[in-house]
Amino acid sequence: QVQLVESGGGLVQAGGSLRLSCVASGIFVRVNSMAWYRQAPGKQRELVAAITRGGRTNYADDVKDRFTISRDNARNTVWLQMNGLKPEDTAVYQCNVDLSWNSYWGQGTQVTVSS
Repeated sequence: QVQLVESGGGLVQAGGSLRLSCVASGIFVRVNSMAWYRQAPGKQRELVAAITRGGRTNYADDVKDRFTISRDNARNTVWLQMNGLKPEDTAVYQCNVDLSWNSYWGQGTQVTVSS
């Protein structure tokens, strides 16, 4: 079955950096876009960054110039490099993969940014 495992979350001070990793397994078809979402308590899940198979990227306005998304198509792996973290970035970050007919989610990794 399809499984996505995220890692790299943690506690950092404002201005610090974290690198999130998501490894997808059990996928034997072409993967379209891969993305990172986040959800803070009491808020809806929101898109942070997405990347197509061809490398086209899209970022939320408040993270562009701070975060960078990248992927390895052969290994179905996606990363999110987060620099200049702010307390407002605190959330559970989840990886998502788009398989055209469906999408799959990881369990999430907690990112906490202290002021």
